Amino acid sequence: MKRILLPLFSLAVFSLALISQTPTPDRYPVLTEGEAETVGLSPERLARIDRMCEEAVETDQVPGMVALVARNGKIAYWKAYGTADVETGKKFRKDDIFRIASQSKAITATAVMMLWEEGRFQLDDPVSRFIPAFAHPQVLETFHFSDTTWTGRPAASEITIRELLNHTSGLGYGLIDGDERFRMIYQKAGVTDLFTTEPVTIRESVEKLATLPLHHDPGTDWVYSEGLDVLGYLIEVVSGMPFDQFLQTRLFDPLGMDDTGFYLPDRKADRLVPVQRPANGSWERYPVTFYDPQYPVKGAKSFFSGGAGLSSTARDYAVFLQMYLNGGAYGGVRILSRTTVDFILANQIGDIWGKDADSYFGLAFSVVTPAGQDKGGQGSAGTFSWGGYFNTQYFADPAEQVIGIIMKQTQGTNKDQTEWRFRQLVFQCVDD
Repeated sequence: MKRILLPLFSLAVFSLALISQTPTPDRYPVLTEGEAETVGLSPERLARIDRMCEEAVETDQVPGMVALVARNGKIAYWKAYGTADVETGKKFRKDDIFRIASQSKAITATAVMMLWEEGRFQLDDPVSRFIPAFAHPQVLETFHFSDTTWTGRPAASEITIRELLNHTSGLGYGLIDGDERFRMIYQKAGVTDLFTTEPVTIRESVEKLATLPLHHDPGTDWVYSEGLDVLGYLIEVVSGMPFDQFLQTRLFDPLGMDDTGFYLPDRKADRLVPVQRPANGSWERYPVTFYDPQYPVKGAKSFFSGGAGLSSTARDYAVFLQMYLNGGAYGGVRILSRTTVDFILANQIGDIWGKDADSYFGLAFSVVTPAGQDKGGQGSAGTFSWGGYFNTQYFADPAEQVIGIIMKQTQGTNKDQTEWRFRQLVFQCVDD
């Protein structure tokens, strides 16, 4: 499909994009493999992760996985377990590529904040300033299940960029929304929620989304949403670059994230792990449902979902997290200022999750509170984390300088205990 350049695209904008990564003193850790003892991790305690992963495969919690633990810039543990594809018998490998789904959100949020640092907008600007279709939003009042018609009332305020980042915009999430009314409304409107092999663009889907009602007045509640897809299109409008090119030139290339992107070239297609589900005591490839699981390697390859579209490896995502632990710098390049990282990780939703909650939400991540730290197993206060639709998880602890990533590709299983066990086991490895 022919790509149409955006109205704001100009030579000046493109030139700015090429020079926007700024050099910084090369004193921050760059991820390399190292010995556990040299970074204060116990090899004997890391072996408990081995046993947990092996047990998870043996008991059919998952067909397999890749797990990575890093501390102080050293990858101390990086292993693959189990069968990546039961149909072919192919085993998991450390460099396998995974659909990271909602782990894309933190990357998109980082790109937004890179443009914010250039003074392109304020976080409390209404998004309608850049995407006019979002002017005059409405909050859902009545809905008729018989014909999916609805009425709304004017929202108390317009949606801001900040609210899109922290999921308080009032937007929903279509076919995975917790409210059946919104599932029906989004489907009828033709909004593309997650992944597609069809010739759809993020602009087309976002402009349909802009005409639909909100769950609540912006800023008053937290509902997981397609706000990061809207921000992917915002990045195109503000930067004048297609979103995939912006991420490639501004983030992935500078960080050396060579295996991260929306779609895989043919030479890497065999490294993509199939999505699998339990079936008759074994595993099988997940079928085509409302999406085709093969979207990263087939189809139109035109939908750059900022909320769920990227694929990556455990190591690439560890590099991204290490950049955050470094205060926004990596390999002699500064992506974000340390001060920007600080407030990305600050509480952006107040007491919406409860005054004594174990975590709050920042501008890209869930962040552990002192209450969460004191309950154990989550990491230090300030540990940030999230996961993805296909059963991938990550966390990073700034106080301990620890990164944990566990990558799987499953749907339809309720036996998997690896997420909480992995996180708990990583922190018991600290030995300094």
